[in-house]
Amino acid sequence: MKDKIVHIIGAGLAGVEAAWFLANRDIKVNLYEMRPYKNTKAHETANFAELVCSNSFRSDDDDYNAVGLLHHELRQCGSIVMKNADKYKVPAGGALAVDRNNFALNITNEIESHKNINIMREEIKEIPDNWEYVIIATGPLTSDALAEDIAKIVGNDTLSFFDAIAPVIYKESIDFSKAWYQSRYDKGDKTDYINCPMTKEQYEEFINDLITGEKIEFKEWEKDDVQYFEGCLPIEVMAERGVETLRYGPLKPVGLTNPNDPENKPYAIVQLRQDNASDTLRNMVGFQTKLKYGEQKRVFRKIPGLENANFARLGGIHRNTFINSPKLLDGVLRLKSDKRIRFAGQITGSEGYIENASVGFMVGLFTYNEIMEKENILPPDTTSMGCMLRHITVEIENADFQPMNINFGLFPTITFEITENGKRKKLKGRDRKIAYTIRAKEDMQKWIKNLGND
Repeated sequence: MKDKIVHIIGAGLAGVEAAWFLANRDIKVNLYEMRPYKNTKAHETANFAELVCSNSFRSDDDDYNAVGLLHHELRQCGSIVMKNADKYKVPAGGALAVDRNNFALNITNEIESHKNINIMREEIKEIPDNWEYVIIATGPLTSDALAEDIAKIVGNDTLSFFDAIAPVIYKESIDFSKAWYQSRYDKGDKTDYINCPMTKEQYEEFINDLITGEKIEFKEWEKDDVQYFEGCLPIEVMAERGVETLRYGPLKPVGLTNPNDPENKPYAIVQLRQDNASDTLRNMVGFQTKLKYGEQKRVFRKIPGLENANFARLGGIHRNTFINSPKLLDGVLRLKSDKRIRFAGQITGSEGYIENASVGFMVGLFTYNEIMEKENILPPDTTSMGCMLRHITVEIENADFQPMNINFGLFPTITFEITENGKRKKLKGRDRKIAYTIRAKEDMQKWIKNLGND
């Protein structure tokens, strides 16, 4: 059975995770990546697992945070993504942020040097009929040709929305007579974030500039199909929802004190997070944007401390395509209409770096089990991984399927716990989240044990 070849299209986080799982179990993999021969509008390199939106994997707290719990589960499973995220992490308070270049470069080297992985630098425009095992992990930037072929296979159940990326600034160009280092509520190292304060007048002018600034025009064929993912909204779209929206979002002025002017509380605060290991670059937190390049420079240089900002990368916008997974996929991520084909990562509607990696891991596991004629034991619904699988494979009646980050709203509810005296105590808030994580870790350990030594 081990002479079978698995064809994986796309070397993003999901694709490399699936390839790594299979190759380490002596399954031959053909991994197809069209870059650099055909680039996307969001990627900058030909490296595998390139991070295009942010360099943050979000919270690494696995005691009462669903994302941190997913980090924990993938570490337990031997994830190549988590191994390299830990290896190339940079300071980011309670978050797990990475040096994006070294992270992607090392994953590329590991994948390319694996004896069981054959790298094919080419665009796959359609799925050959003679491929027995196929994993489509092309992510949100699936090429037009392959997207058309997928649409022929799945019918009219393909959806799309638009996703935006944030600008990156050279740290040396920041004015520290106005900006300062501090993590919100002093959580983490004090140098994790750089803060730029705004007065009420500056903030209101900034909001007006965001709303009135020139933006990227959509093509005619795109205009009727514009949907944004709520977890990665362009900053100007948030501004259009109300003048106070940003002050309760990425620009909230709480948990910080300006040492340059300690007597006056900032009305709003722009934060910049470390973007590389040498800390020469800073990512503008929450500043995903569809403003034109010239407008970005004009508007963002009005922020105190960024008047002379030198941009290493300006923000941008790109189409993001995903399938209606609950209708199209079975419980082990196979296409119901063509059992040769599995989907992995963001194209399935899993949203977020680590969520995509987790789906890649599961697709690798399920494909391996099929090749080896082993029973598929699904991760429990009580785990983060199980919740992601359920979200993208269980159809919700009378509801539109939308991409989703991992969150405790996907977990089976725990309402009470039994105390030492045998009474029931109602759980809420942080206590309930802690209960979720305790249960998840226990169930994950049992699941891993049941998988055996493979």
